[in-house]
Amino acid sequence: MPEILQHAFMQRALLAGVIVAVVCPLIGVFLVLRRLSLIADTLSHVALAGIAIGLFAGVHPILSALVVAIAGGVGIDALRARGRMFGEAALAVFLSGGLAVAIVLIGLARGFTVDLFGYLFGSITTVTPLDVWVVAALGGLTAAIVLGLYKELFAITFDEETARTSGLPVRALNLLFTVLTALVVVLAMRIVGALLVGALLVLPTLAAMQVASSFRGTLAAAIIFAVTAVVLGLVAAFYLDVAAGGAIVLVALALLGAAAVLPLRD
Repeated sequence: MPEILQHAFMQRALLAGVIVAVVCPLIGVFLVLRRLSLIADTLSHVALAGIAIGLFAGVHPILSALVVAIAGGVGIDALRARGRMFGEAALAVFLSGGLAVAIVLIGLARGFTVDLFGYLFGSITTVTPLDVWVVAALGGLTAAIVLGLYKELFAITFDEETARTSGLPVRALNLLFTVLTALVVVLAMRIVGALLVGALLVLPTLAAMQVASSFRGTLAAAIIFAVTAVVLGLVAAFYLDVAAGGAIVLVALALLGAAAVLPLRD
């Protein structure tokens, strides 16, 4: 057995990482095609405020991050739907607000803690058995919803007005999709960290778009790229003793660069 698999914490990190890598493209492909890539970064900063709230108040950070991220997602969707702000402006409001709350609470807690550092940059040593179960359960739920509503999400992604006139509940679908994005962001934070979670949603999709010519092909390729980036990144983090999030994103960037120069199309 390879040395890396002899450690229980690496087994847990790899298992949780692969689950996250499969789920992220299910959301990321729709985000990129809808030109909403920045919503992942926005919700990660909102979730970071939730992490800080949890650590400050003695609540489980994942639970508080999930609640705050979903609330932020609902708020963003409400501002965009009512037309009071352009989409980018709504994202800017919540991104800056979430980061400000996190900074203030970190200051009140007298600086960074080990737990918070892990959530910021990802930590392969802090993935617990409970984390794996939570990631598996919520990841499975997210995948089931996305695949169950695949046709509806496909319709609103490529032609929202036509979807609306055909009777689809576009408003409800947009809200549900935003909530699912918040859920995936929180799931991925434990592996890649809050500051880099957006990259795991976007980079594999961009790489897949270089080598695939159909929507289904792009989705399948994005999952392959994401799983490859997570596995190689975690292995590099283990042997080089570097932050897992940074290693995963660097591998994802390398895969994107390689895909950009390959003349392959499915």
